[in-house]
Amino acid sequence: MGFFQDALVRLNRVVMSYAGDATFMQAAVSAAANVIVADGDTDDEEIEAALVSMRANPILQKSYDTLALEQALFEALARAELRAGRLENSQHVAAIADRPLEQRQHVFLIAADVADKGGITQSEHAVLDELARALDVDKAALLG
Repeated sequence: MGFFQDALVRLNRVVMSYAGDATFMQAAVSAAANVIVADGDTDDEEIEAALVSMRANPILQKSYDTLALEQALFEALARAELRAGRLENSQHVAAIADRPLEQRQHVFLIAADVADKGGITQSEHAVLDELARALDVDKAALLG
């Protein structure tokens, strides 16, 4: 019984440590925003895809309501309109480079879901390549 309780306590600490994880949330919205603006067109379907993917993530789902995610995404989109803003978004993504692989993959897959709306364009592939490098994930395996 002691082992089970210890495991439960550790699991609870892990879940609580991610509650309100602003760094992870900023990485997710920033990755999505850079993909959304990649083709020069801010598409409502891509914005909705980003929000759906973020709401499906357990860390973001427990920590943020839809309104908070939407607000953060629109702030990231506003930044992404300028080259310096896209660089700032990339820095938000790179901020989770030392996180567990699963979290890095989640951020990449949120961006990939956005890119997949209407088919992944050449410019979106380029952004996904940058994200994969920053997150140290295998783009081909995750898109396959």
